Amino acid sequence: MNKKINKILNKKNKSKVICLTAYSKNVASILDKYCDLVLVGDSLGSVLYNYRSTKEVTLETMISHSKSVRLGVKKSLMVVDMPYNTYRNPKEALKNARLVMKKTKCDAVKLEGGKKIIHIIKFLVRNKIPVMGHLGILPQTEKKFTYKGKKVSEQNRILKDAKLLETAGIFSVVLECIETKLAKKITEQLNIITIGIGSSANCDGQVLVIDDLIGLSQSKFRFVKKYANINQIINSAVKKYKFEVLKKRFPKAKHSFNN
Repeated sequence: MNKKINKILNKKNKSKVICLTAYSKNVASILDKYCDLVLVGDSLGSVLYNYRSTKEVTLETMISHSKSVRLGVKKSLMVVDMPYNTYRNPKEALKNARLVMKKTKCDAVKLEGGKKIIHIIKFLVRNKIPVMGHLGILPQTEKKFTYKGKKVSEQNRILKDAKLLETAGIFSVVLECIETKLAKKITEQLNIITIGIGSSANCDGQVLVIDDLIGLSQSKFRFVKKYANINQIINSAVKKYKFEVLKKRFPKAKHSFNN
């Protein structure tokens, strides 16, 4: 198994795993200093392309952004989301996962789902493809975005799916918007790493979309916390630039070339 994956697994019950999304080299190179895991999420569909859902994200788009992110990631574990309809059966999943790993040099891929895709995950793992799972809200197929684990039957199903995924060979699982006590139960009963987003501090680690964290997006999800207001900083910089250009204060001689 990848040394970086082992390093992540060794953090279980010892230290929280830090994870953020990245879609380009410049941002990735900053995150790499602080993160254990950098995820190239298909969330780029809404963050960068204003798609209505992640279903519109293509394999080519994921590969393109992941190649850029790879240039900025040196120490962190790099995981790439497999887009919607790229792992409908074992053969298709393996073909596309191999392509992603070959083109992007990533360390692992992430798939959404539980029992329905267990046979696919097992096939990938048998063929030496490291896999991260994803349970709770599944953006690629979700019809109603509400937290999971309200009913006992749903809690039992998600817990069972988590255990099935672990048995199938995944090294980590994202728990998205899962009820607090259920997230705690899953984390305690699994030997692999759980990464929470909207699933409480009970998970082994946390992930957020970087644009949400820095205040560049207009996201209003309950689980998002803004740690900066980059939107405001960009506005201020562009406003100053416009002013200086109009007043002929930019560019100055030092910004120009003279014989």
